[in-house]
Amino acid sequence: MRSPRHRRPPLATAAVAAALLTTLPAQQGQMDGYLGVPNDRVDAGFDGGFSMHVAAWPLLARHPGPEFQSGLFGTWMHAQVDDARDESKHYSDIEGGLGWWRDTRFPTTTPKFIMGGVALDFCMWANGPGAGKGRDWNEPAGKYGVAQLSPWLLWPPDGLNLAPGTCGELFGYGYLPLPLTAAKATTAGKPVPTGDQSWTLFLDTENFRGPVAFFTPFFFASPTLDRPELAGRFLDSRPANANRALQMETQWIPALTATDTQGAVFARVAATRFPVAADGTSTLVHRITSYRKAALWDAVRRWFDGGEPVPGRVDTAQAIVHSIPGQGWSSWRIYADGAAKDARPPIDWQRFATPFAPDAETFGYRWNDAFVRATPDAGLVTLPEFWRLDGSGKAARWQPIAADDDALPRELGSAAPSGAPSPRPEPYVTPGDGCWSDPGPAAGPFTAHLGDGSVVTYCWYRFADQPALQNADLSHAEREQLQRRVELLHRTWTKDRDYLPPPTRGQRARLDPALLVEPPAGLGAGYVPIVTRQGLP
Repeated sequence: MRSPRHRRPPLATAAVAAALLTTLPAQQGQMDGYLGVPNDRVDAGFDGGFSMHVAAWPLLARHPGPEFQSGLFGTWMHAQVDDARDESKHYSDIEGGLGWWRDTRFPTTTPKFIMGGVALDFCMWANGPGAGKGRDWNEPAGKYGVAQLSPWLLWPPDGLNLAPGTCGELFGYGYLPLPLTAAKATTAGKPVPTGDQSWTLFLDTENFRGPVAFFTPFFFASPTLDRPELAGRFLDSRPANANRALQMETQWIPALTATDTQGAVFARVAATRFPVAADGTSTLVHRITSYRKAALWDAVRRWFDGGEPVPGRVDTAQAIVHSIPGQGWSSWRIYADGAAKDARPPIDWQRFATPFAPDAETFGYRWNDAFVRATPDAGLVTLPEFWRLDGSGKAARWQPIAADDDALPRELGSAAPSGAPSPRPEPYVTPGDGCWSDPGPAAGPFTAHLGDGSVVTYCWYRFADQPALQNADLSHAEREQLQRRVELLHRTWTKDRDYLPPPTRGQRARLDPALLVEPPAGLGAGYVPIVTRQGLP
């Protein structure tokens, strides 16, 4: 693609000079909003989870500091409810996905992945083993909500790292329930039930495939100890909603705005990029699939009850792929800090990006090369950085303009938007006593140097003794039964086979190879690595 120079009709020399000399000081601001991916609805009976492949890429040319927060394309999986109003009244789901967050301590331009389980009305959230709401282990608030399942993959508390340099490859993931524990009529000694669904994260990447970790049923059920009237409404026991929103949620990209003496308003945003192929298009979402519960659950339950081993590949006869009509929408907007909610005009997204479906299972964009800048060697296209606000009131829209537009205020041309500098990050450190030391690890500590510059320390725990399961309202007998079941999984479900349906186009992304580990001698089945520290060297 080419990037021609475009100019507005030249202004009189005196007028240009006046605009440059008397522009009001630039204001800090931001760009935020959602990009939506419409996909066709399917029968509600496909209630046993989902999978999909989404592009992973460096959204910004450089990480702009601790205020930056944006996901890439992802989804929200809620429990089915009898009344749609319940979903908004009693919020709980599995969201997360690829992106960057304000509480990321070791950020790079490469995205990370978090699990993002949300308990009732955000009273807790769980981002992965040992990672959740807040940083105070005296108030764990979800940090015990996810149990490590894989014996071959480390989960850093800062998020699951992708291989440095990832740019446009497809990251495959999904959640399906496994019958790891039995349903219970009482929870923490109270007459409140807990369901039997352990929603398990499966990955489909180039160098790792299979189950990684699961939300304990107690994580979703425990808030009902104080709200017993809500028992049975959450993902520990309820089927999943088969029809999910699929969007890219961006909360903060740095911007600057400036107004000239004639009242014209301009903006500049940080260099924001999307992956692009040689044909000038971007593939961003692929094969959104919903499953019936029988896709994995029934066979695994028979196996746990003494039947034949199950290879772990999801039964695609119990699956349906959502059709993608090739439509899309944007609510991205630019505004100065402190702007009223009704003074945050949207950008004219369709001016430079056209959503399309290269096939019925794939979503992407075509780019208008009059407004975007391509760097084919890097596999990226940079969106417009400079904008002029046209219209007023509800009709106001930000229109892209060229960097050499004569009317552009000098301040915006010479100062790139950026955030506050990131302080030296404090390490994540887990407690050294209680469930972390009794009965304690079976081997370790060991260390791994990750692609984000951090070093993780980890130990090998017997699966049932890991801290998350000691905080999952399970008796000793229940944990031992769980231990036996997971030993079956470890011996059979290796990391080198397909579990989720693989993509039919593109290349699969790779995880940071430093995350891949092998169990120590004698700990090949029934043991898992638990990260106890992550910090700079």
